Amino acid sequence: MSSYTSEHLNIKEWAEEDRPREKLLLKGKSALSDAELLGILIGSGIQKLTAVDIAKLILQHVNGDLNQLAKLTVKELSKFKGIGEAKAITIVSALELGRRRKEAEIPQKPRITSSNDAYVVLKPYMMDLPHEEFWVILLNRANQVIRCQCISSGGVAGTVADPKLIFKLALENLASALILSHNHPSGNTAPSQADKDLTKKMVEAGKFLDMPVLDHLIFTDKTYLSFADEGML
Repeated sequence: MSSYTSEHLNIKEWAEEDRPREKLLLKGKSALSDAELLGILIGSGIQKLTAVDIAKLILQHVNGDLNQLAKLTVKELSKFKGIGEAKAITIVSALELGRRRKEAEIPQKPRITSSNDAYVVLKPYMMDLPHEEFWVILLNRANQVIRCQCISSGGVAGTVADPKLIFKLALENLASALILSHNHPSGNTAPSQADKDLTKKMVEAGKFLDMPVLDHLIFTDKTYLSFADEGML
């Protein structure tokens, strides 16, 4: 893909049935396809390509997966024909608002009774990350979430979590238990030896402080591995 500049084709110049803004007003937002919604964000096209055509090319690049679309950076989006920096920023901003909406929908104090509950709580924070991050969920005695906190952020290959910092945070927030999690951007849920060693160290420290580590999740956008469910704690 390369940058491309040409004469813009404004949405107002499209045939009436091809105008996504008018379609939204007449039929409602749910009547629009992903490409039409993205086309509205793009606003105008270029010679021989409408904004919706450009949107379709972008969606084809990510196989129609909006989660993959949300991972594209401003620089990556700017490589598409008809997408300059301003339009790329608009797309990235809109997708970030969607992510924050998911985060805002989390109950203030959800109760965790299973690994899936923990995965759901972490999803708004850890979805779409292109690099590894290590997170901790702090719980009260009723297993309600006190706080979710990112402990460290690393590269594509890994991140480092310091047990001292994790338990310091837990003590400061008067937590009674905690759940660990880190993501694998590759989508592979298999734990490394370093993952196993860290988990063992954290479990032992938790027993000493009477603050049990209930689980360690290896998070991916589509699934997870639970150390507790696999009998690995």
